[in-house]
Amino acid sequence: MYRKHIAVLIVLVCLIVSPLWAAAQATIVKGRITDAANGKPLPFVTINFTSTNIGTNSDDNGNYELRSDDGHTQIQFSFIGYKTIRKNVVAGKETVLNIQLNSETRELNEVVVKPKKVKYRNKDNPAVELIKEVVAHREQNKPDFNNYIQYRQYEKMKFSLSNTAEKLRNNFLFRKYKFMTDNLDTTTLEGKALMPWYMQEMLSDVYYRRSPEKKKTYVLADKKVDFGEYVDIQGMSAYLKHMYQDVDIYKNSINVITNEFLSPIANLAPTFYRFYILDTTEHDGAKWVTLFFSPRNKADFLFQGKIYVTLDGNFAVARVDMELNKNINVNWIKSLHIIQDFDKMPNGRYYLADSRMMVDFALLKTAKGGVFGERDVSFHNYQINVPQPDSLYAGMDVEHLKEAENKTDSFWVTSRPDSLSTADAQTYVNIDKLKHSKSFNRTMDWITLFLAGYKKVTPYVEVGPVNTFYSFNPVEGFRARVGGRTTPHLSKRVYFETYAAYGFKDEKWKYYLGGMYSFSGGKTINEFPLTALKANFQRDTKIPGQELQFVQEDNFLLSFKRGVNDKWLYNDIYNVQFIKEFKNHFSYTVSYKNWKQSPAGGLEYIKSDAAGNTTNINSITTSEAGLELRWAPNEQFYQGKLYRVPIPNKYPVFTFRTNIGMKGVLGGEYNYQDFSLNIYKHVYLSQLGYSDVVLEGGYAAGTIPFPLLYIHHANQTYGFQLQSYNMMNFLEFVSDHYASLAIDHCFNGFFFNKIPVFRKLKFREFIDFKMLYGGMRNENNPNYNHDQLQFPTDENGKTTTFILGKEPYVEGSVGIGNILNFVRVDVVKRFTYLNNPNVPTVGIRARVNFDF
Repeated sequence: MYRKHIAVLIVLVCLIVSPLWAAAQATIVKGRITDAANGKPLPFVTINFTSTNIGTNSDDNGNYELRSDDGHTQIQFSFIGYKTIRKNVVAGKETVLNIQLNSETRELNEVVVKPKKVKYRNKDNPAVELIKEVVAHREQNKPDFNNYIQYRQYEKMKFSLSNTAEKLRNNFLFRKYKFMTDNLDTTTLEGKALMPWYMQEMLSDVYYRRSPEKKKTYVLADKKVDFGEYVDIQGMSAYLKHMYQDVDIYKNSINVITNEFLSPIANLAPTFYRFYILDTTEHDGAKWVTLFFSPRNKADFLFQGKIYVTLDGNFAVARVDMELNKNINVNWIKSLHIIQDFDKMPNGRYYLADSRMMVDFALLKTAKGGVFGERDVSFHNYQINVPQPDSLYAGMDVEHLKEAENKTDSFWVTSRPDSLSTADAQTYVNIDKLKHSKSFNRTMDWITLFLAGYKKVTPYVEVGPVNTFYSFNPVEGFRARVGGRTTPHLSKRVYFETYAAYGFKDEKWKYYLGGMYSFSGGKTINEFPLTALKANFQRDTKIPGQELQFVQEDNFLLSFKRGVNDKWLYNDIYNVQFIKEFKNHFSYTVSYKNWKQSPAGGLEYIKSDAAGNTTNINSITTSEAGLELRWAPNEQFYQGKLYRVPIPNKYPVFTFRTNIGMKGVLGGEYNYQDFSLNIYKHVYLSQLGYSDVVLEGGYAAGTIPFPLLYIHHANQTYGFQLQSYNMMNFLEFVSDHYASLAIDHCFNGFFFNKIPVFRKLKFREFIDFKMLYGGMRNENNPNYNHDQLQFPTDENGKTTTFILGKEPYVEGSVGIGNILNFVRVDVVKRFTYLNNPNVPTVGIRARVNFDF
């Protein structure tokens, strides 16, 4: 679920407004541009509507297409070394213009440009040689090349609904909120108005030390809109900053909108980009060369634009102006534009002064309305090689000062580099009015039902989740369930949740009652960093070994399963937990669990003696104390009311668990101890996409029956599950020691982008690999120890639960993703233990996968 929720939110907003903001008749101009002298196509000609920033470039074959919804009637064609021409077009119509440009050889300060069409190559290409110089001088031009550097940073992030002013003001969605459209921004986007709905400003002092390396940010002031209880504004801020990360042109890869793009001055830039020298100019006595760069493959995760390089021997970047190619394999983005300006410092180096990123989101590239997001960052008061005491760098990388969120309006007026526009300043006031609107809160209540499955019935109670109201399984048959939870209006420290369910086949009631007391206090009961005490009781069914993350086990969609699924448990579970989280994202959980489990359906607990006599065991009870240690350095997440959606980053997550079974304590029947370690890492591989890697191992000490050992996570649904074995049957393998590796990789279209059909469909490639080693000691193996519970069998008496031998369990899959922009379909193959009964060898599985 990581990487998805903001994408889902933006898609939902676009989906809501799209039918109401239907696209006006677009002005479309397309054709081919050639050299008038020899008829050869001209690539990279600049085409734009006159006096606007709406433009494009011709491709390698001279072809172009330009469109606008704003009624422009004149188009301009310009290319260095050729005469600029203008042509009139009819607004709202499609026009084909094949253009011939006449040469005009110009000699620039240091570069002669001649109108000669030659095959592009890196060898003997002065533009590529220049880029190689930029790459060679990259390290010394970075600010962190200095022993110390510090500066003040101001950033402003804003999201707006975009359309014409008339359509925004007349939209029926805003009839009750006319104040939202009173001060529209009509200057940022040519021909469109913006209605801001999210705004954040932040003022920080940043300190960098090279050795030992540490970057410390002190947030002096932080101001953002507040939507109230329905939106985790801190989580939204974290995710939006993840989408709009700092752009460092000197890094090999640049993370933008949750994807990695290759920098135009990366080590491999000449392999993936084409470079052309356009011009040389003077700026304050310094000479700059203007380079145009574009992707060799326009669907890859690459930029196109212009980069300005100094000719002072440092080959520094003085300015960059880049965007995404219109054919790139991204979803829901009409355009993305990045502009960065660098100022010359007293030491002769150029350091970043201003950075601006603008993204135009829409369901379709032809849609009139959408969401426009922008992040502006300015850097001031650079101080170079001024040592600071070590104490300044101590602690977390980012530290909010105590009063950062309580600064006065007068503080912000004097601290901003530039004053806010009327539309920006009014955003804070408008959202505060919106938050207190009864109509808006009713709307958000229904949106919460759609996204989270809960519906408020009183200010203090919500009913849900609705996807669990109906399900079915072989033991219970049709299962009806209803549940609810309290809201922060009842208490910000005390929380209760409950449900009741009834199976019409087994005619048994199931129920749950849980509560939590938060010692932390906050806007939500689960707000980070949490210190809390939880307690609950659950009487319900479940499949042995199945602990699904982020979803309820009686989810209706999970009711559909392949193969035999008749071995279940009735469970009575008492659970108490104390949770303590720290700001450095280390946490520990101390717990006690008393669990009585009884076999259900086709599952039986049977003991046999040496003579072959068997005894049915009605239930087993365990009493165990547990400890979990978790460390997730620099972790960020979206905080729901009760759950957290992690935001991926480059840092690993470590989780260590141990449980101690206590015989004779509150009915416990077994002494044992188990240990497990899980390491998760999200790995970015630039042009090759990204991987999610999970390494896990566990060991159970003691003489223990199989239901208390590691029952490996299987999946018999038709959905593709990342953290389960999709070709393994439920309760098929059990171990008292194991090690596993799981790798799920997305190539982001790296290969499909080279195939015309797939490139047009914007499909993306996935591969998945899972391997599991395990085993069981003789004292826990019922084949050697007759005092142990026997492994389950099918209706014919054949064993259906097995022990892993020297050979690991292995499965893998290849998949196609981004089908219809959100569906992934995998062909999954099982490679080992194919002789086990009723096991599949190949299957097709699908999952919903929202991503940019």
